Amino acid sequence: MNVRRSILIVDDHQSIRDPLATFMRRYDFDVDTACDGLAMRQLLKDRSYDLIILDVMLPGEDGLSLCGFVAEHIGTPVILLTAMTDQADRVAGLEIGADDYVLKPFDPRELVARVRSVLRRGARRRADDAAQAAPTADVSAEKRYTFEGWSFDLTTRELQDPNLSPVPLTTAEFHLLRALLENPNRVLSRQQLMDLTQREGDAFFDRSIDTQISRLRKKLESDPRQPRMLKTVRGDGYLLAARNISLAP
Repeated sequence: MNVRRSILIVDDHQSIRDPLATFMRRYDFDVDTACDGLAMRQLLKDRSYDLIILDVMLPGEDGLSLCGFVAEHIGTPVILLTAMTDQADRVAGLEIGADDYVLKPFDPRELVARVRSVLRRGARRRADDAAQAAPTADVSAEKRYTFEGWSFDLTTRELQDPNLSPVPLTTAEFHLLRALLENPNRVLSRQQLMDLTQREGDAFFDRSIDTQISRLRKKLESDPRQPRMLKTVRGDGYLLAARNISLAP
């Protein structure tokens, strides 16, 4: 028996919000709706959702601010609905924490497909989390990276800052940091990073790497706007320029 997945649709236009909710219910989703950020925050206090469909242009608190709040405090996947056609604006949405975006006007069937894709990725990450957390008898295989006072345990997936404080990582961030540490001082393109970090069947597009890099910078860098370790090589990709990288059992 399939479990119905819960979705919250946030859009100030009732002419979009209500028909979309009806359409999504036809595909066996459990759907709630909100007309603005205040209503959305109230619903999130009362229940959790598997995914949020969030309009960018909302009255009051806009969708980008709400998306950042969800990414930082809740972790629910977000698909942005946006009329912004500029690539830089769409990338900004991804960098702030969105998992995907759909341009308005949109075909609701495409939105359903993207919702299913994001939910599948989330299910694979949870399965990967469970596999990573499972006990293993091969204690000798435990390894730990150290770099510039940081400590990154590949077995427990724990990252500690130079003050020995734990820094939580998502599954995607864990795989990305590992790939960068395995290729220090080497420029890696988006495609190379996707090949190194994604399991077979994942449907990430290359800009999602930008999103994960941005999130990782916020955790590693004292000033993410002027990164010292995790650098962008314009037109080529990304480079981990951390010093004193070592790997030990």
